[in-house]
Amino acid sequence: MRLSFNQKYQINLNAILNAQEKLQTASAKLEKQTKILSPSDDPAGSARVVALDQQISQVGQYQNNSVMLKNSLGIEETVLSSLRTSSDQARSLVVSLGNGAYSQQDRSAIAKQLDNIKTQMYDLMNQKDAAGGYLFSGFQQETQPYSFNQSTGMYEFNGDEGQKALQVSPTVTIPSNDSGKVLFEDVNARFKTTTAIVGGGLTTGSINVQNQSVFDDFYRQNYDGQTPANNNYRLIVDAANNYEIRRNGASLSPPVTGAYTSGQAVSFQGLSLQTQGAGPGQLDFTLQAPEKKNVLNTLQELVNAIEKDQAIGRPLSEAIADALVQIDNAALKIDAGVSGVGGRQNVLDSVFEGNEDLQITNKAFRAQIYEVDYAEALTELTKQETALQAVQNTFQRVTNTSLFDYIR
Repeated sequence: MRLSFNQKYQINLNAILNAQEKLQTASAKLEKQTKILSPSDDPAGSARVVALDQQISQVGQYQNNSVMLKNSLGIEETVLSSLRTSSDQARSLVVSLGNGAYSQQDRSAIAKQLDNIKTQMYDLMNQKDAAGGYLFSGFQQETQPYSFNQSTGMYEFNGDEGQKALQVSPTVTIPSNDSGKVLFEDVNARFKTTTAIVGGGLTTGSINVQNQSVFDDFYRQNYDGQTPANNNYRLIVDAANNYEIRRNGASLSPPVTGAYTSGQAVSFQGLSLQTQGAGPGQLDFTLQAPEKKNVLNTLQELVNAIEKDQAIGRPLSEAIADALVQIDNAALKIDAGVSGVGGRQNVLDSVFEGNEDLQITNKAFRAQIYEVDYAEALTELTKQETALQAVQNTFQRVTNTSLFDYIR
């Protein structure tokens, strides 16, 4: 087969250009540190890389959310723990108020300490998270959750019941805060009865809570929010000085009866019913409706009872009893909040570790598909350089050959 002059040059030129293109490709892969310069190099691999990039980016956002969430939960846990400490301090001081040897000056000094603790708790309940939003105001993170109403002398909650949340995986969303409505407002005040009202031959009467826990159990089982009349109780003393306790006019089951002695207390479900006089007569009382109260107002009312009212005797005892029960109930709510935060932190740590493992796996798989192997790339680059040199040398030798080289 005879080759023309132009054909000979064109064939060698094409060989050189092909060798140069392969060399440039090998060089570009090494320079850009990738096996895939364009989707056409590996369509299936390119599609997998796009999917992996999206997943890596998404998991990265989940991890950023996890870091923010961990910071917020850490701050909330610290604040709640501090509130629990303040609550314990307040309780110890309230207990000490029951010392009968204390003078008004002594009680006033304790009241000032309680007022300082109340101020500390007020500050803690208005704390902000790492992003600058209020921790306990629900969705209204720009609204201070608690404020003092000068006209009522009470502390008011200004937030809502909302609970913000962050997504930390495709299927897991974790709350990032707790509303003060749940933690501090939905706290039961002490269950109590109304003041005793006597009639007939009974001249005086009073009711004291002798055993709060027994009465609390009775209250929870018997308070009727649908039929108020079922909350009315009556101690009836007949002419023979026998008594019976009835509910809404009906005998209890089993009946509560006994012999009545003037001045001797009748015990009933943790209550001590004290009366004077003779039968026939009656003593009426009602289970008061349940009340919710935050610990700030609890402490404020106790301070007022000591400082303003200078309460002594039974009024002081009632104020102390109210405060102790409400502080204990508030502490239980705080403990539940701390427990809830701890549980969320455990879930968050588990999800975070799982996401980290997934990121490592995804990045390793992406590297296998997309990233260049330096040893392989350098070998390929050297091979293509050698091939180009060989083609160039061949071209030079071929172009220098003519028929006259063989006629000698």
